[in-house]
Amino acid sequence: MTVPSSPAFAARLGPLCLALAVTMPQALAAQEPSTPPTPAATPPAAGLAIELNAAANHDGGCLLSFVAQNGTGQDIDRAVFETVLFTAEGQVDRLSLFDFGALPDGRPRVRQFVVPQAACDGLGQVLFNGAHTCEQPATATATATANPADTPAAALAACDGALRLSTRTQIEVTG
Repeated sequence: MTVPSSPAFAARLGPLCLALAVTMPQALAAQEPSTPPTPAATPPAAGLAIELNAAANHDGGCLLSFVAQNGTGQDIDRAVFETVLFTAEGQVDRLSLFDFGALPDGRPRVRQFVVPQAACDGLGQVLFNGAHTCEQPATATATATANPADTPAAALAACDGALRLSTRTQIEVTG
């Protein structure tokens, strides 16, 4: 493409170039996104959140990676859940205990479990059947005559009743 170089063309183009030179910086500045405000740190949601974050075949089994976030307001010294693993066809494959160990309040923890002799694509669902063990610092010395809120049954309810489950995989997680 050739650009005409006549003086008349330059005379017509001059005011247009001047108008663009003046308005373009303003237009570009208006289009630039402003810096979003920094969100305040949000506390973890109330309850105990467990997410199946990943599933990968590993040494003849399926390695399940969970992210647990304790938002109960109190540390959990030990949490063990009875789980039921279902095949992709919906049949019960096995019952298992997943020991999540200590779950400090307000801090995420990653826990991994290998399901031996199972391919991940053969698993369709993980059902959290209930808390088998849920120990909180106050329950370690609880007695039958202690405050009812400090009994082991109350600790189990803290793990079960406040449980929120989710998944980032093709395997469904329910409870």
